[in-house]
Amino acid sequence: MGRERLTLGLLLRLGILLTAVCLCIHVYLETGRWGAPAPLALGHPIQPIQNLGQQSRTKRVPAEGGEQDRSIKRRISYVRTMKKDSPSKKRDVDREVSSPPCCPPFRLHRKTPRWHIDLEPWASESHSLEEEAKRFLTYITTPQVLCSSLAGKEAAQEGPKRSWAVCLDPQYSLTHRIQSKHCRIYSFGLGVDDRSLELFLARSGCEVHCFDPSLKQPHLQQGEMWLHRLSVDWRDPNPAIVAQRQYANTKKLATILNDFGHRQVDVLKADMESAEWKILENLILEGVLDSVGQLLLELHLHWAGFEVGGDDPSVVRYWFSLLKELEYANFRLFHVHSDPAKPHLFLHKNILNASSAYTLSWVNTQWKP
Repeated sequence: MGRERLTLGLLLRLGILLTAVCLCIHVYLETGRWGAPAPLALGHPIQPIQNLGQQSRTKRVPAEGGEQDRSIKRRISYVRTMKKDSPSKKRDVDREVSSPPCCPPFRLHRKTPRWHIDLEPWASESHSLEEEAKRFLTYITTPQVLCSSLAGKEAAQEGPKRSWAVCLDPQYSLTHRIQSKHCRIYSFGLGVDDRSLELFLARSGCEVHCFDPSLKQPHLQQGEMWLHRLSVDWRDPNPAIVAQRQYANTKKLATILNDFGHRQVDVLKADMESAEWKILENLILEGVLDSVGQLLLELHLHWAGFEVGGDDPSVVRYWFSLLKELEYANFRLFHVHSDPAKPHLFLHKNILNASSAYTLSWVNTQWKP
């Protein structure tokens, strides 16, 4: 009985050993057939991420014998060149190899999350309201680029107001988008009476969406425009509240774009009644401005705005920092309008005879839809 158990144990061990040997031989043969030659793997210089991806794709799809020979020769010559050439030539060769002439270089676009706005330095060491207000008012009343706009043209004939304007300069994309009937307009407001600009753009062939939470119906087509019972906010609604209602009145712009299946907006117009500062902050932090061609905003300066805290100089510094973020995002101011009928109040004070409301228009100079 003991001899039989000993014999069975030896046979089992022998079978396991033979299986392991066969498996090793199989792996060796497969590696030798499909893998790259061992001498080339040793001493090969470190390459960028895109080259590694190209090599992995090349390994997955075996090429013909002639193409493999040519690729092997190129890699051998590349190794020899790196050994012989000077450091400056090494960098040049590496650039040529990493970006082949047939294809543009691959770039990793990774948006780092931002959690707050970087505040600009104080206007003066005294941190006074007058100095901050002077810098801010000078900035918003000085156009940065010249544009042929709708002010005084067809849109002005549709209504009495001329405060809203879009840039129709041929060097920017809106004119060409209108001609190709591919432009899209978003207009946000509460109980808006004057939609002359939106009507003009709709008649020009643009897809116009007007958002107003005071509408009675969720969606309505009025002539050549779409009306939606919705508004933009700097945060999405609480899911528990949304579950109790059939619809949500406010959403972030990124959420609205996703819900509507839109990637880009040629013109974003918003009159948010003192919520524009927090909404603009959200657009900056989430990188949504990259999807906007032109931005039209009405700024309200008679008070700090919703959820904007701090003393008066800090509030104006925060305002100025937000507008500078637009400039860093390639937006340039081209139109300024102040209503003379509005009271002259700046944070509840009469400072530099400033108006309590300004309508500003920016164009994204680097926007390519």
